[in-house]
Amino acid sequence: MKPDWDSLMSEYKESKTVLVADVDCTAGGESLCKKHDVSGYPTIKYGEPSDLKVYEGGRTMEDLKKFASEKLGPTCGPANLDLCDEVDKKFIKKFQKWDIDELDMAIEEKDEKIKKVDAAASKTIAALEAKQKELGEKIESENKKKDKAIEKAKTELGYKFMKMVQTSRKPKVEAPDPDADPDFDDDAPKGADAEEKAPEPVEKAPEPTDKELESELRRQSEL
Repeated sequence: MKPDWDSLMSEYKESKTVLVADVDCTAGGESLCKKHDVSGYPTIKYGEPSDLKVYEGGRTMEDLKKFASEKLGPTCGPANLDLCDEVDKKFIKKFQKWDIDELDMAIEEKDEKIKKVDAAASKTIAALEAKQKELGEKIESENKKKDKAIEKAKTELGYKFMKMVQTSRKPKVEAPDPDADPDFDDDAPKGADAEEKAPEPVEKAPEPTDKELESELRRQSEL
């Protein structure tokens, strides 16, 4: 990403309204990074220096250039009131009437409130993460117990050998030859012979008459 960022800095080097820069948080820029809550690297922030926001867009050169051309530049503030809506203008004009001590005290008070909100939320999140970790460990432990219990049951019941014997007794089915061509199979019926023929009718002998039966019985009795 650094080569693309260096190119972007070079592109806006002469700009009078847009600043694109980088800061080394492990050296001279450490205090600035702490001030703006930068904890992971690389982190990109944008906006007014007093109210920087985290950039969460793409990080290719194309993404960065598009974002810079659309989002960076003058924004609503004391130096650009024409870019503010009526509500923001009222806030700015109100605070411009305060002296610097009033502003310092008010900002300090707001910072404390924001820190309390952040601390409360962070505490809740930490507790949830601890529970999540504990549950994850319990799930892993129970899965191991389950696997051991299943393996023990299989061993005690001779399950493995049951499966082996079952497999050995099943008739082996030869897999069809994938290269075989049914058109050249000598045993396969071809043409009209392949059609199923109806069985030929069987001629039934005529039923014997009473006279014939009586004659047969007399003959058998004389034998």
